[in-house]
Amino acid sequence: MKRSGGMNLKRFAAGVAAVLAARPVALHACSVCYGDPDSGMSKGLGWGIVVLLGVVVMVLGGITTFFVYIAKKSPADKV
Repeated sequence: MKRSGGMNLKRFAAGVAAVLAARPVALHACSVCYGDPDSGMSKGLGWGIVVLLGVVVMVLGGITTFFVYIAKKSPADKV
């Protein structure tokens, strides 16, 4: 019986997790969780989150505006 490709991927992911668990030094938290909250990296991370949220809001607002425009342009009594 053939094994599926998904099984190989699961084994690979389990292997990677085991290697990372064996080396906990590689799993340090970022400066927000582990370190000085007033460091430049923490402030940069905060601004990065704000910018990414702004981009998402602008894209979703543009999509909403487009569909509202299309709804207003369509004939109202179309049956």
